Amino acid sequence: MAALACETREREASVMLELLTGAGLALAAGLNAWIPLVLLGALDRFTGLVELPAGWAWLSNEWVLLILVVLLVAEVIADKIPGFDHVNDVIQTVVRPTAGGLAFGSGTTATTVAVTDPAAFFASDQWVPVAIGAALALAVHLLKAAARPVVNAATFGLGAPVVSAAEDASSVALSFAALLVPLLVIVGIVVIVLVAIRVIRRRRRRRAERDAAARSPGSEPVA
Repeated sequence: MAALACETREREASVMLELLTGAGLALAAGLNAWIPLVLLGALDRFTGLVELPAGWAWLSNEWVLLILVVLLVAEVIADKIPGFDHVNDVIQTVVRPTAGGLAFGSGTTATTVAVTDPAAFFASDQWVPVAIGAALALAVHLLKAAARPVVNAATFGLGAPVVSAAEDASSVALSFAALLVPLLVIVGIVVIVLVAIRVIRRRRRRRAERDAAARSPGSEPVA
């Protein structure tokens, strides 16, 4: 009985790590669609840190990696150009959730340094992890897309490259944390929630200021 209970606890811990791995990769995809996919494929192909299952082995194909790297470079550049970053965010509304679904699905079924027992409970419903990953990535993407206009307006566009670089670095950090030390993903989730609260409060404050200015006698409507 004690052995069974110990095995159950180990299984539950393994499942939790798998979920954190998938969540971290999906959240990273919400910041930059290609970083977690490139890291997954590269670590599987060139190191022993990740072993992708047969269904996701295509991520480590050299041609797929080359295409992903080209797309990564294109997004890194586009996201740092004020004005064009907004266009890029519109396009990425489809791309980032898709990448998040792929990252979550491949990450939770891969064998990593921290996760040695692939998630058996995903086997019967393979669409579930993809859907979860897409939802997580979409949430982060919407937060990012909502915050960027505020940053551009406050800094006259000068802050776009700085914020974009910070987002890319965060995506890399989240991806590595998810694959190597999944428990650190909890810290990333807390940070994202705090940022979301701050962005929502700031947008509400700006909206209230615009409404107050519009109601002021003799004032012109604020764009």
